[in-house]
Amino acid sequence: MDIRILPSKLSGKVDIPSSKSCAHRAVICAALADGISELSGVSGSKDITATASAMEALGASVAVSGTNMKVSGIKDIPAEASIDCGESGSTLRFIIPVAAALGVKTEFIGHGRLPQRPVDIYIRELGKHGITFDYHNTMPFTMSGKLTSGRFEIEGSVSSQFITGLMFALPLLEGDSDIILTSHLESRPYVDITIDILSSYGITVSETPEGFHIKGGQKYVPHDEHIEGDYSQAAFFCVANALGSRTEICGLREDSVQGDKKILDIIEKTCYNGNIGHFREDCSDIPDLVPILAVLGAFGDGESVIYNAARLRIKESDRLETTAALINSIGGDVTVTDDGLIIRPVRDMKGGTVNSFGDHRIVMAAAVAASAVSGEVIIKGAEAAEKSYPDFFKDYINLGGKANVIDLE
Repeated sequence: MDIRILPSKLSGKVDIPSSKSCAHRAVICAALADGISELSGVSGSKDITATASAMEALGASVAVSGTNMKVSGIKDIPAEASIDCGESGSTLRFIIPVAAALGVKTEFIGHGRLPQRPVDIYIRELGKHGITFDYHNTMPFTMSGKLTSGRFEIEGSVSSQFITGLMFALPLLEGDSDIILTSHLESRPYVDITIDILSSYGITVSETPEGFHIKGGQKYVPHDEHIEGDYSQAAFFCVANALGSRTEICGLREDSVQGDKKILDIIEKTCYNGNIGHFREDCSDIPDLVPILAVLGAFGDGESVIYNAARLRIKESDRLETTAALINSIGGDVTVTDDGLIIRPVRDMKGGTVNSFGDHRIVMAAAVAASAVSGEVIIKGAEAAEKSYPDFFKDYINLGGKANVIDLE
């Protein structure tokens, strides 16, 4: 699907979808609890569907009605399971240790760039604790055995998803375990979300000087909750407002521990009296904000720099390269560095054709940029937005955005 967008400021109320980060975690915790949990406000997305289906494959029951999920915890653990993770890295990395802790022989299937995303940390560490992988650097692959407790050494600089996955699994084991961080923990806010949600389901994680201590033999308890709005998605409309739109963003928790809430602070310090300044931002804790931050910088009054974002090269696309391509294709000036971007302002960005590269965040960032350039922007492969925000263009149009589907054949 290709979409043509003409410049137009957005205005009106927008209800932000639920946090994917929170929803992934709540579904897994609810599925591991002994009983029924009611989750409300769960926005549909392919990633959350993949996690719900994964937990069903492991023996849970998930009933969806609109934005409500009724999750019945696992009663009978299957001997084997086949799990299709779609393109969701969270699903893959969260579920591997859970299935291992349950002792389920599991086949993992993935699509898009997911088969290229590394799981070598699990192969190394779970391999020391009773798990065998039949893995050949791609998907599908299989895993068998039953996870045992103990010491797990994890590089904090690779992805916090590995740590979160272990935090789900280790409380289920008989003995106590320690997660030892062998390097600085990047994306720490995502681990904070995990610990916060685990506590709602009766699971305790203790921080230590070396990492985290997790007692074995803990029991997940059912918990009803409303899933808060996603600051990662809200960031697109926050930046649209900085570029001249006037949207009222609804559904966010002011006391949220989501790391991407930082978008509010960045805009506050960068934008003043209706003008956009420039910034230098360490994005090690907020990698999902990089595409839309680059858009903000492209309309600034000086050179902006994004750094400590090398891990974006193994997302749905190489997000450093594709973010630069997005802005450069509509008349901007962005240079890719080893671990980030240098964004130089251009007086008049005239628009152009943007390749989404199948990446949802590139699509949405391009749509926000399109609201503020002087000419039309065509986004190729715009359906990629459905991965995390299926109603993005519906909301965009309802806010006055001039977007329509076109056929370029």
